[in-house]
Amino acid sequence: MGQLPLSLEPQELIESLASVRRPMIFDVRKHPAYLESDIVIATASWRDPQTVHHWQEGFRTQDDVVVYCIHGHQMSQSVAALLREAGLAAHYLIGGIDGYVEAGGPTVARESLPERGPDGRSRWVTRARPKIDQIACPWLVRRFIDADAAFLYVETDWVHAVGDVTGATLFDVEGVELTHQDGRCSFDAFIDRFDIHDAALDALADIVRGVDTGNPIYLRKAPVSSRYLWVSRLFIPTTSTCWMLVWACMTLCTTTAVTA
Repeated sequence: MGQLPLSLEPQELIESLASVRRPMIFDVRKHPAYLESDIVIATASWRDPQTVHHWQEGFRTQDDVVVYCIHGHQMSQSVAALLREAGLAAHYLIGGIDGYVEAGGPTVARESLPERGPDGRSRWVTRARPKIDQIACPWLVRRFIDADAAFLYVETDWVHAVGDVTGATLFDVEGVELTHQDGRCSFDAFIDRFDIHDAALDALADIVRGVDTGNPIYLRKAPVSSRYLWVSRLFIPTTSTCWMLVWACMTLCTTTAVTA
């Protein structure tokens, strides 16, 4: 993205979200307009457009940044210009969030977004020794909710306590919202809770549900690449190997759908 012009078309941003090297995305709508909206662009976090000089600190010059407002007019263009003046590769989104939604880009329910810590990262906690669902959910979070999210894995009996201490959001454990319900897996619960709209993700959810619950009916129409998820369920030599296998497969499935 470093070679792209000052602005981005919505489709360019949609494709970049499906790539390995994704930009940092900031919602710079005025705060009242932000609060009045039900959605944000996937992985975006709100920043005050009036205090750019404060929150731009800590960014690296090689970081790609995309800012958007409602229509892509003076607000986002002003912020992008200030960031570029500070040496960052900043772009404003043509058409703003309205144009992005019209182009079919993935969005997330604003009111469902978790609080972020002082370091700007959201925190999530679940059971140690993760398998499919506990790895697929972090993939979803970093792909659609918070690209820098932190994930904590602890012994099952301590998940709730660690959540209380750290403020992390609990998932894939009993007694919480983001877990298995009525034959559906935690991955489904994330999609429902955050109201994520993305056609490729909807198809991928069937695959994850089939592998995690052991119900092959969901895999019958899945792409061949998704079979690696099933292999990782049966044979996981190490947790790190499972992470790499699952994340690579899921990224391949959604990237193929976006660029097809």
